[in-house]
Amino acid sequence: MKFPCKKLLPLLIFILSCLSVLRLLKLATTSSDPSSQAAALLSSLQRECSSPSECSKIQSNAANATLLSPKEFMLLSDLVTRKTPCNLLVFGFQPQYLDLSSINAGGITLFLEDNHYKISNIEAGSNQTRIYKFKYGVPAKKAYKLLKHARGNPTCSPSINLLQQSTCKLALRDLPQQVYELKWDVIVVDGPIGDSPEAPGRMSTIYTASMLARATARNMTDVMVHDVHRTIEKWFSWEFLCEENLVSAKGKLWNFRISSDQSNSTRFCSSETVHIQ
Repeated sequence: MKFPCKKLLPLLIFILSCLSVLRLLKLATTSSDPSSQAAALLSSLQRECSSPSECSKIQSNAANATLLSPKEFMLLSDLVTRKTPCNLLVFGFQPQYLDLSSINAGGITLFLEDNHYKISNIEAGSNQTRIYKFKYGVPAKKAYKLLKHARGNPTCSPSINLLQQSTCKLALRDLPQQVYELKWDVIVVDGPIGDSPEAPGRMSTIYTASMLARATARNMTDVMVHDVHRTIEKWFSWEFLCEENLVSAKGKLWNFRISSDQSNSTRFCSSETVHIQ
């Protein structure tokens, strides 16, 4: 049975019209997909940065920056609430941390962040709150060598009081002067980002936080370390903050309580040295 061409033409037009509608629906669905939205966000960020290297840093930070979960932030904010007014030092910065500054009314809150884009439009909102840009230069891939250096070098022991003059490779010696002058009640380690071997790691911030806590003339300093599910944060917390000082934990956030009398010891921890497999 044969169909005249004139009768087939309307049918072909109808089929092509249906295919066109389906294609438009597919495009609309794709444009609303989260991955497409993420690509659009990174594209807009690229237009704002001035060089390829800066763009790659922005993309990495936008993809990997992790906020504290509600339960983690509650653990931290409850601690600050109990101690306020207090001296609060934070390595790293997230917008949610500005709430800590509000809680710590009458106290001193100081942030140290290496990502200019995270803090460029942030207003401290208080004369007692400071946000400093600080460049963390040691990549995460050097963590194991630095740990071996600290274990075999007496200049890295907790009995060394003058952190700015220390020759230990883990010591941060060029922080703002206020960091060394104040006695800290709470220290938070949530920076640098440390999310890849080439990115700045948290080895020095954990070690320095431990030294600052032991140097305080007050009875106790709480040191909070975030992202302890990662190897470096876990290694260096056990090594310099010590399991016996761990008083609470929530999710990926650990709370260590360091007493000032530990500064006279030649060892950070009373138990056996942590053995890394």
